[in-house]
Amino acid sequence: MSHRHFRRAVVTGGAGFLGAHLCRSLVETGTDVLCVDDFSTGDPRNVADLAGSDRFRAVRHDVTEPWEVPGPVDLVAHLASLASPEHYQRLPVETILVGGSGCRNALELAAAKGARFVLTSTSEVYGDPREHPQRESYWGNVNPIGPRAVYDEGKRYAEALTLAFARQRGVDAGIVRLFNTYGPGMAEDDGRMVPSFIRSALRGDPLVVLGSGEQTRSLCWVGDTVRGILDLARHGGTGPINIGNPDERTVLDVAELVRELTGTRSAIEHHTAATDDPARRCPDIALAATLLGWTPRVELRTGLRWAVDGLAAEWGLPLPAAGRSAVGR
Repeated sequence: MSHRHFRRAVVTGGAGFLGAHLCRSLVETGTDVLCVDDFSTGDPRNVADLAGSDRFRAVRHDVTEPWEVPGPVDLVAHLASLASPEHYQRLPVETILVGGSGCRNALELAAAKGARFVLTSTSEVYGDPREHPQRESYWGNVNPIGPRAVYDEGKRYAEALTLAFARQRGVDAGIVRLFNTYGPGMAEDDGRMVPSFIRSALRGDPLVVLGSGEQTRSLCWVGDTVRGILDLARHGGTGPINIGNPDERTVLDVAELVRELTGTRSAIEHHTAATDDPARRCPDIALAATLLGWTPRVELRTGLRWAVDGLAAEWGLPLPAAGRSAVGR
């Protein structure tokens, strides 16, 4: 695999959960980083530790509006997106425009600078899959007009637009399809499964499971996800390539594991299932392993321990007494 070094990167959505981790990894490896974020769901506090570095700068800007970046750029990573169902159902127009206009503006920047472009797409392009596990060749089973469509179709459009720029304008572009990622830096009101379960457990509230809980997910530690994104960026391939952990678990399994790791006495409550919620989700990562030499390194129990520890500290929530000895790096 190629090990090209990027001198200067632009990261859209760089103050979001995943974007902040990517910015941090790039800075640590000697890349100058310009973070572009409108802070609608991202948080400046996520990158506050980078503010003192002369390799990092953050600017507030809505990526659906054109922008210019003076000077050379050799990597554009388009992460801007409202990835939480609570956020993209609250801001549906903004969500789909980030996948359309936002992706176009990021691609125009990469084209103008002759930069490598990486789109972080999603396993949601597979919809409620009829193929299991999901391979990159699978076209998906997506409801194009349902409540999740602004996110799903926004990402599918962004993938098509990325490849159009690659084919017609010669942009050096790559696509990663990310499966559920978790770790420190997730917002307390994020709404996704892992932070919601952890917050409820730490507060002693019921852990809410939508539907039966028998639906499956594949959870990938954020450090493994960031490594996969950068592996594709440095490799130079187009993809799309699945980046995720093939350790498939039911939602109930995850809820029970969070209960165990926190030592909470919280009950599990079942609420009405979400519309178009995928019944199964698991990546086939053979392509990532073969092309990039990438596989996840952190197993779920360890990663959730770290997530509970980190998020409890970030949110200022104490661990239940029974969970204090179970959590730590």
